[in-house]
Amino acid sequence: MLSPNLDVSALVTEKDAARFLSMSFRTLQAWRSEGKGPPYLKLGRSIRYRMSDLLAWIEKQI
Repeated sequence: MLSPNLDVSALVTEKDAARFLSMSFRTLQAWRSEGKGPPYLKLGRSIRYRMSDLLAWIEKQI
């Protein structure tokens, strides 16, 4: 169950995104290179995920 305090506009690191999705961050890295997985942002050298995008991506997987 999601926390009622979850900030869906928050940006999270790839490790936090992987933890949220219960998967390896290496899987997210591989998916990015293959053009798969949830949408992400590249800010300079940093990769970030929006919580709202992660939630929407999860819903599409059902």
